[in-house]
Amino acid sequence: MPELTTTAAADFGLTEEQQDFVRAVREFCARECTPEKVRELLAGEDGHHSDEMARRMAELGWYGLCIPEEYGGSGGTFLDAVLFLEEWMRGEAPIGAYGVTLIVVGALNRFGTEEQKRDLLGRVARGGSLAIAMSEPEAGSDVASLRAQARLESGEWVLNGSKMWCSYAHKASHTLIVCRTREGGSRHEGLSMIFVPRDAEGFTITPIDTMGGRETNELHLDGVRVPEDALLGVEGEGWTQLMAGLNNERVILAAMALGLAQRAFDRTLAYVKERRQFGRPVGSFQALQHRLADLATELVQARLLVRWVARLTDEDPTRMLPQEASMAKLAATELAKKVTLEGVQMMGGYGYATEYPMERYLLSAVVTTIYGGTSEIQRNIIARTLGL
Repeated sequence: MPELTTTAAADFGLTEEQQDFVRAVREFCARECTPEKVRELLAGEDGHHSDEMARRMAELGWYGLCIPEEYGGSGGTFLDAVLFLEEWMRGEAPIGAYGVTLIVVGALNRFGTEEQKRDLLGRVARGGSLAIAMSEPEAGSDVASLRAQARLESGEWVLNGSKMWCSYAHKASHTLIVCRTREGGSRHEGLSMIFVPRDAEGFTITPIDTMGGRETNELHLDGVRVPEDALLGVEGEGWTQLMAGLNNERVILAAMALGLAQRAFDRTLAYVKERRQFGRPVGSFQALQHRLADLATELVQARLLVRWVARLTDEDPTRMLPQEASMAKLAATELAKKVTLEGVQMMGGYGYATEYPMERYLLSAVVTTIYGGTSEIQRNIIARTLGL
């Protein structure tokens, strides 16, 4: 992994303990997540997730971030989790399911029963994964139009329907299904959230081949039965519960995109310093210098924005931050796409070749502006907060 370039410039405001934590994650990834070791860990796997690596990080307490100690976690703030997200993503640690797992952890912390927390949060603290399913074949950005249904029958929820683009459901012990349990006065009423274990009868998980690999899935629920207590929170209040978690979801995705952008920037910078053309390093040409200077500036700006929103969330976890969270997600994901595309361009044929990692970074970056609310949706939200 190339030498770190701009992260230290945005460490202002972190405690000494947080800075030590960042260094520890960085050093672990540099030592344990070399390309050779990652290839070995991921042999035969679908997606960029190794259960073994997740368990090792759990033993260090890192998977227990944002999980109270009474449920087996290590506590910590949301900012601590954001720091971890950025660093493992930059360091290419093969724990791709952790981001969506942390989103579900937030929902459990807010709405879970004591039994759900002890079971599911305990699983995560030991290195387990969780997933959430919202999108459907005919319900993407318009989540409220979803059709998957659940009905209560003899003390059990019976679920039917299909879900699309469910990241790492194939790795999760449980998937949180957003479904309709009754009709309401508006499309947003009558939605609920129900946990379905991976081995439930009638629950089919089919990986989808994408540009970035097989990290997402299509789900089918055919008469799936789960206990009544698999309901998360209040029946019919799923939309409100989803909205309560948007701060966390958008900042989680932003932090991951930021780590990817930093990784691509570091690789590009190292390349232009070493690659020689016309008798000199290509990085000595002003055309590239100015583009890299702009990217470095935007990286620091995005990092400060993401960490600021994380701090606001820590100050009051119940406060809705539609403008700030959408800005963080928009800025970081669009930057990831920009940095990786510039990396391919500056590296020329080497950036395009599959032998080198830059083309893979670009493929990973493209989807960040789509999942968790597209960039267009984020701009719509920001515009509404401006009274437009």
